[in-house]
Amino acid sequence: MPDLTAEMIQRGRGPSAPEAVRRREVAREMRSAREKLTSTSGLERAFDYELIRVYAQYRAGAVIPLALLGIAIAGTSALWVPPPVAALWGACLLAAVTLSMFATRRFLAQDPDAASVTVWRRYFMVCEVVQSTSWALMILVGTTPGARTFVLFGLVIVAAVVTMLAATLPAAAVAALVPLNVAALALLAFSHDMDTAMLVAMVVGAQVFFMGLAQRVYASTVGALKSQAEKDAIFGELEQAKANSDEARRRAEEANLAKSRFLATMSHELRTPLNAILGFSEVMKNEVFGAHVAPSYKEYAADIHDSGLHLLNLINEILDLSRIEAGRYELNEEAIQLGHAVDECRHMIGLRARSKGQTFHEFIDDTLPRLWADERALRQIILNLLSNAVKFTPPGGEITIKVGWTSSGGQYVSVKDSGPGIPEDELGTVMSSFGRGSLAIKTAEQGSGLGLPIVKGLVDLHGGNFQLKSKPREGTEVVVTFPATRVMDTLPALDLPGEALADRDGPGAAAPKPEAKRGRSAARAA
Repeated sequence: MPDLTAEMIQRGRGPSAPEAVRRREVAREMRSAREKLTSTSGLERAFDYELIRVYAQYRAGAVIPLALLGIAIAGTSALWVPPPVAALWGACLLAAVTLSMFATRRFLAQDPDAASVTVWRRYFMVCEVVQSTSWALMILVGTTPGARTFVLFGLVIVAAVVTMLAATLPAAAVAALVPLNVAALALLAFSHDMDTAMLVAMVVGAQVFFMGLAQRVYASTVGALKSQAEKDAIFGELEQAKANSDEARRRAEEANLAKSRFLATMSHELRTPLNAILGFSEVMKNEVFGAHVAPSYKEYAADIHDSGLHLLNLINEILDLSRIEAGRYELNEEAIQLGHAVDECRHMIGLRARSKGQTFHEFIDDTLPRLWADERALRQIILNLLSNAVKFTPPGGEITIKVGWTSSGGQYVSVKDSGPGIPEDELGTVMSSFGRGSLAIKTAEQGSGLGLPIVKGLVDLHGGNFQLKSKPREGTEVVVTFPATRVMDTLPALDLPGEALADRDGPGAAAPKPEAKRGRSAARAA
């Protein structure tokens, strides 16, 4: 179900992300509830197997310590009973420990899918009863007062070990304590004095305490298994999400490639008839072959020509943006004077600004060194910024242009207008393809909405930074920054020998005059 939901979301026909998350959680809870209903311990079936596996690992690792403990107790009991009896008891104990070892190793070697949890739980309970019974037989040593104290302490040690080893199987732990309790109470048949009764009561109480401690260990183990299961589920979902993301990226790349091929084909198919439309409409508009019979035809021809130019510009912008997004826009870099490029672009936009009564304020540092950039891309960046400023500035408004140094040694261009501004929640919209702000739609001329995305793409290709600052009714400022790595430092003059310099210049050669510097940090009407 989670995979199906993710696939539906990826294809765009499924529910929203929060709804998908909720459905995955519901599906997980339903699956967990079904597993709990089919389980014998009230937990998920996977937890049942893990608990038995932990028990088997504990038992398999404790074989040698238990055998050494049994040998030590059997050897010590030879102080009160004949050595053959102590050896027989030790042999029985080692046989029970060996039986448990073989059972646990067989379980661990079995395929988890083929293992029956119910059968193995019962088998391990039987093994615990047999082994505890073997330990309980040490009461045969407790016929004397000194031996009874030794046996009771031995039962306490064995009870502590057994409950800790069988903590992950509560039923097996209880089954293991029953023979030990019976053995402790059986010592009262040999002696009814108060000391023995107190010791037996302490042993039984200690076994009950160990049983409670085993329950705590069991709860801790279950909690650890649940945490591990949740972690595994999260990792699985992350892997699935990564696979879905890779598949979506592959499809997006294929779609982007198909889009680029489509635009490349359509650009040729559209430009061929569009050039004919522009050419013939310009001929008719200019009345090259004579005046029109009806004056309206001239206006119609002008409308056709303007519409064709608008369509051609739109096609060019779409192609530029598609090449930028596909990473196929090639930069033809050369040394460019940023201030001169801005000045030339301002002159090109000046006619539109004068028609609206707008004023330019220029603050350009003419001492800036040249910039290593693509001239066509740089002019397109500046023209788009100035065109947007003129478009969104009301009649009689002001546009401020700044060109100078950045704090990191780079160069920047700033264009600020006194237009309607952009609300903060619409900044992402205007930076998307074909996106336009609500205030701009009401007050500005129509546009394609591709200017700023193209500017940002071209700036990114130059390794620069694009920053948009705007507030409603306070205007908009766009700052384009070029890194210091693109600024060309002035090379020092070469030190030539005096003879070579004299031979090259010849007698009477005039000394070179320093180039005059020109500043334009004053306001100027467009």
